[in-house]
Amino acid sequence: MEKNELIEILKNESHQIEPDLIRMRRHFHMYPETMYEEEETATFIEHELKKIGYSPVRIAGTGVTAILKGAKEGKTIALRADMDALNIIEKNEFEYKSKTKGKMHACGHDAHMACLLGAAHIIWKYKEFLHGSVRFIFQPAEEGGAGAFKMINEGVLDDVDEIFGLHVWSPLESGKIGIRSGAMMASADIFEIRIKGKGGHAAFPHLSIDPSAIVPDIYNAFQKIITREIDPLENAVISIPVFKGSNAHNIIPSNFSLKGTLRTLNPTIRDYILKRMQEILKGYSEAWRYTAKFKLIEPSYPTVVNDIELTEEISQILSHIGSIETISPSMAGEDFAFYQQKVKGVFIFLGIRNNEKEIIYPHHHPKFNVDESVLWRGAAIYSILGFLNS
Repeated sequence: MEKNELIEILKNESHQIEPDLIRMRRHFHMYPETMYEEEETATFIEHELKKIGYSPVRIAGTGVTAILKGAKEGKTIALRADMDALNIIEKNEFEYKSKTKGKMHACGHDAHMACLLGAAHIIWKYKEFLHGSVRFIFQPAEEGGAGAFKMINEGVLDDVDEIFGLHVWSPLESGKIGIRSGAMMASADIFEIRIKGKGGHAAFPHLSIDPSAIVPDIYNAFQKIITREIDPLENAVISIPVFKGSNAHNIIPSNFSLKGTLRTLNPTIRDYILKRMQEILKGYSEAWRYTAKFKLIEPSYPTVVNDIELTEEISQILSHIGSIETISPSMAGEDFAFYQQKVKGVFIFLGIRNNEKEIIYPHHHPKFNVDESVLWRGAAIYSILGFLNS
């Protein structure tokens, strides 16, 4: 079969299963589960895969993987979808809103799972044309739990040559495909700082060593690393949203803690900033008689770096599915980067922003939503990439 003929077949099949894609996406949306708790989600995925004919296997606790061997020899291509939801109270009012209190699919992972299940159905149907093998990866704990890291340690990539991931993307117009060669998404280091002083009464600060007194100075000094020590053309950002000190207005705490993230696209810049943060913390602590500890919460997420040759190859093929747009790098982190450290891979964005439908809210927002009219494109993208060797 000719390449273009196969692509058209896969597109048409994706259109035909659109009702199933919507059904599955809405099911996942109604029953969200957060990192490493995706038991019911995994059971649903296993059930759907078994109906098709696969023999799914549990991995990394709540992850699911399955493999399809083609009729002819070739590489093994992996297709990945993440599974976990977020601890967010949903504020949408549609009929399939979250039924799990305090949890919500506010990042689009419900759509990713539906699209990959749809692709699993299509690829199975046309497996006689498949060269090599396709490994389907349903991964838990992307949202800070480094599920990819755990799955790799349990062997999910042992037989894989190339891997592809898809993410619906709210900044991008619905139906467009966003792609970029090289560095695409930032590394993400979670850090925690603990400062120890001497507590006391707020009326007598001179009898205490108030750890909260140096926190604004440390915060500002960290930001000056970015603005005064890093080339403005480099991408780097330090965010510190967590400050914990006293629980009362009139008590000076003995301890103060901060928690935040460092994000960069350049590993050399990352290492320099981490070194400077620790030097600054040490200097302030010594000057004002505190003790302070700086800790990275492992594993840190590496930079998502798309293979240049593979990106160029699939860009031409995926243009059959939608308009291709070269996107700017994002400072968001993604644990898909762990896979790319082991094998060649490309991460792809699928636009979902639709002003007419009021699908305009960013990822991790309580009113985040997905334009379901693009789900067939997601299934088609996964399907075509599964047949890349063919």
